Amino acid sequence: MKKITKYGLSALCGSLAAVSAAHAGELSVAGAGTMTYTSVSNAVTGNPFGMSTNITFTGSGELDGGQTFAVSMANDDKSVYSTASISLTTNSLGTFKMNHGGGGAGIGGYDDKSPTAWEESWGSGLSAGLDLPKGVSNSTNINWTSPKIAATSLQVAYAPRNDGAQNNDKATSGAISHKGYGYDVVLDMNPQFDVGGFNLYAGYSFTDLGGGSEQAQGKARQDDHEEGVAGLIINVGPVTAGIQYMGEHLASQVEGNVNYYGNNSWGVAFNVNDNLSVSYGETWSKKGMVDPSDNENPDKTEIEAINIAYTMGAASLKFAHAEMINGKYNTANDFDATTIALSLAF
Repeated sequence: MKKITKYGLSALCGSLAAVSAAHAGELSVAGAGTMTYTSVSNAVTGNPFGMSTNITFTGSGELDGGQTFAVSMANDDKSVYSTASISLTTNSLGTFKMNHGGGGAGIGGYDDKSPTAWEESWGSGLSAGLDLPKGVSNSTNINWTSPKIAATSLQVAYAPRNDGAQNNDKATSGAISHKGYGYDVVLDMNPQFDVGGFNLYAGYSFTDLGGGSEQAQGKARQDDHEEGVAGLIINVGPVTAGIQYMGEHLASQVEGNVNYYGNNSWGVAFNVNDNLSVSYGETWSKKGMVDPSDNENPDKTEIEAINIAYTMGAASLKFAHAEMINGKYNTANDFDATTIALSLAF
């Protein structure tokens, strides 16, 4: 990781504009490059070679009184920039953060925490099309995380309009969605002991729905958009095991539209030594329609995967193999995928 010191940060403006050269922050740069080979059965693979380059800039500093601030900007896979956040950590009131996409706020940071040596079960080159709970994480939002009490923290995230827009400074998202305000609440307990520990978490997301397109069809929405997640991860020595449940209620009243998604996943990871780790995991995702007859036999995607990772200093060699049934909730999509990757970090 490269560090650039004595770099005056201006990202915290307004009431925080008093940050001066006397309290100059520090900017760190970290990144990685990954080369992959991917093979997918029953599909036209074409050129199997791929590459990604990822760079993350992290700025930090301290204010009078001991409060600290941080700015993070990530550039992933050749995008202009992928995610960003500005945070203020207080002495006793927790951490306040503005998030600009990336899934780290609210339940978006818990869309799948099943233990794995490398990727999620669907992350080995499969086009699974899973619907995962994101809450307000894809919209520009304000997030607060409480100080930990008995290894437990509370996280609350809020977006005035949960429309999936990520606004630049002095910009607004405008009327681009029937979705209104949204909020996420997550309770996270993570005690650790001499022989191991556990992570128990539960989260809920609510998005207010206006009339939107369904009013034009004479269908009044009876509910609002709701999402939820709950999971348990246990680690004992070199073994980590976990299970998770996720759900989303879309509140549609129009036949032929999706009514809900229900997901669950589990995984077991084993650290053979300081360099080698292996894991096995499975994921199921169900899609139910508004039509009651469709809900009796909902479309279901099933995935199981093996991951292996070996680290050699700044280099990591990784392997993933996954088998998928009914990808994208379609019985015509049964695929196997294998990916081999070499990552170099700096």
